[in-house]
Amino acid sequence: MKGFSGSNLWRMRQFFSLYSQNEFLAPLVREIGWSQNLSILARCKSDEEREFYIKFTKENQYSKRELERQISAGLFERTMLGGPKISPLIKHSHPNAEQAFKDHYIFDFLNLSDSFSENELQKGLIRQMKDFILELGKDFLFFGEEYKLQVGNSDFYVDLLFYHRSLQCLVAFELKADQFKPEHLGQLNFYLEALDRKVKKSHENPSIGILLCKDKDNEVVEYVLNRSLSPTMVAEYKTKLPDKNVLQQKLNEILKGNDA
Repeated sequence: MKGFSGSNLWRMRQFFSLYSQNEFLAPLVREIGWSQNLSILARCKSDEEREFYIKFTKENQYSKRELERQISAGLFERTMLGGPKISPLIKHSHPNAEQAFKDHYIFDFLNLSDSFSENELQKGLIRQMKDFILELGKDFLFFGEEYKLQVGNSDFYVDLLFYHRSLQCLVAFELKADQFKPEHLGQLNFYLEALDRKVKKSHENPSIGILLCKDKDNEVVEYVLNRSLSPTMVAEYKTKLPDKNVLQQKLNEILKGNDA
């Protein structure tokens, strides 16, 4: 065919062979761009993974670069391995919150050293706000950094404050440069009470608090959140891209265990 290289023709043939007999995926691939489809075709190994990224790309209107990064960051594997650790109150007050948040966030765009402070983490996220919001997901609107809350005669500051359009609530992020400790949630609960009393509009839902930690013990998190009376969750972040092979191995082990 004139105007097409050999590699282009090979990709078209591969694309047709993969999707032409798939009644479920065939309509979906028409809803995203050709370059995004090529990325998914080249890098995804199963129909489940392809479906995930096709729907994800359409929903978030991601460019090829943004999609490539999420594939490299193992978003599919991380999502399949488990949802965010949230308190019972979030499930009650925000039934759709689990779809809005992740259990693990990847901040590889920060280029931080192995040893960094909470202030360096915060300033890095502010400098790279576009990439930060892309990692958080759609519907997050940045409200402010070091957001001041005056309670009594004292001033307190929320590390990062966002508003979530779909959930219609404020979302407070507290950043920790170390492992999660149960006492971390006390400060966050206080901020949520102050936000709901002093900042939240009458038509908005209760504020949500996200504690972002460098590491966490899921059993400790479960114990703490089970008794929490505030809409909070604990998430982990990494400053380097994960090893996709390790993530895929963990996912395969879980799937084999479920089949047993």
